[in-house]
Amino acid sequence: MYERLFYAALKWVVIGPWLKLVFRPKVEGREHVPTDGPAILASNHLSYTDWLFMPLKLPRMVRFVAKSEYFTEPGVKGWLKRTFFSGTGNVPIDRESGSAAEGAIISALRVLDTGELFGIYPEGTRSHDGKLYRGRTGVARIALQSGAPVIPVAVLNTDKIAPPGKTFGRISRPVIRFGEPLEFSRYEGMENDRFILRAITDEIMYAILQLSSQEYVDMYAKQAKELSKGSAASDDTAA
Repeated sequence: MYERLFYAALKWVVIGPWLKLVFRPKVEGREHVPTDGPAILASNHLSYTDWLFMPLKLPRMVRFVAKSEYFTEPGVKGWLKRTFFSGTGNVPIDRESGSAAEGAIISALRVLDTGELFGIYPEGTRSHDGKLYRGRTGVARIALQSGAPVIPVAVLNTDKIAPPGKTFGRISRPVIRFGEPLEFSRYEGMENDRFILRAITDEIMYAILQLSSQEYVDMYAKQAKELSKGSAASDDTAA
């Protein structure tokens, strides 16, 4: 109960009003997000501020997964971290699986099983250049195993507010677009078929692309970042 009170206080009293006043976020398609029951909000990822703006004008709590270390640190500092992360809708990754990716899926399924909204960034990491990258198939596994609809989401202009590598850039008006729900009941029982998982993930990413109008790159974002760093290092050496 306390975490919902904390979440409500931050969203409606402490932080939310200031974000709305300063940045004036624009929301489109909010009617596509169900007022009750489980749903997966699958979004592009431009900035660390995405998780602040995406749920800002939704009446429901949106939960994300966070590193389990944020919830296990001892002492006063650890308590503050646990209070903040749990109070802002985050749940720890279940590490019992031995894999962070598998643990994130288990945690997501627990959230959806309680009828809540779960937020996920299928790219797996923030885009370093504003482009939309290939989605990882975890979102498809979650959708098939939970049976929850997937709401594609595009968050725009947050990379101007907090560009990669910077805490703050400039004040800009973020736009949050929620698309029509996608459901994949036609693939029920096929969550172990990697071709089906890829097809579902690509369908979700295409829906996000339609909302965001970003340039799409058929490469994982992490790989693209590493190539970009390697290219920059080569240029420095050549210079």
